[in-house]
Amino acid sequence: MQELRELLQGGPGNPELDVAALQIATIEYPEVSPAWFVQLLDSYARELRERISAEADGEEFIHKTNEYLFEELGFQGNQQEYYHPANSCLNEVLTKRVGIPITLSVVYMEIARRLGRTVHGIGLPGHFIVQYEDDDVTAFIDPFHAGRLMFDNECFELAREITGLDLSNDASVLKPVTKRHILIRMLNNLRSVYFQRKEPLKAIEVLNFLIEADPGSPDEYKQRGVCMAQVRRFAEAREDLSTYLRLSPDASDRDPVGRQIDRINKYLSSLQ
Repeated sequence: MQELRELLQGGPGNPELDVAALQIATIEYPEVSPAWFVQLLDSYARELRERISAEADGEEFIHKTNEYLFEELGFQGNQQEYYHPANSCLNEVLTKRVGIPITLSVVYMEIARRLGRTVHGIGLPGHFIVQYEDDDVTAFIDPFHAGRLMFDNECFELAREITGLDLSNDASVLKPVTKRHILIRMLNNLRSVYFQRKEPLKAIEVLNFLIEADPGSPDEYKQRGVCMAQVRRFAEAREDLSTYLRLSPDASDRDPVGRQIDRINKYLSSLQ
């Protein structure tokens, strides 16, 4: 997990995104070997390199890449099981060739990186796309929808459809995001999935990473404390809930959380 932790904590190194994303996948698939899937990405890039000359312009690169990934290999958005945890796990996206916007975007970005092309991640509210960029060409691409090309106004409209907000005056919406941002967003997706599926042990693993990424964020401690209580790890639950109150002294739920801590204290005392 060294690469994932390095990126989440903003360390001095700059590990590759694919390895860190595959390490996230081990929460759902502990047996996963990231090296095998890195090699699979390598093989896709080699195959695509044979179809695109080094002198190809950006438009040709996008056309050939979209043709290869979405028509030949059949990568596509998983509309039917959007909230299945496999969609947030890069190993499964590479195996089944279906996923959600952010994992399909990581596939696109990492293949482009291997070919020496710059493709940024763009974190629209509620959706994730990529941006190809070179000296002559820039284009927004939606891997979830078979690599459709989008103008700025279409990106804003997509964000409005999803969020209900008019973001057309917020240029930051279309700014490239960091690897750390992408990984945190992937972890947040998994957190939501595990909460919905009532899987507290896996949610705890996700929250461990989110707390490493931002140790001063109170909500993750509260959520992890609730999950700890659900799996009867009461001492750890008490510690997390206490940390939540310390970091958020004016929290609106301060009293009920305090009562929960009191109940845990009484229970733990009864065991002595």
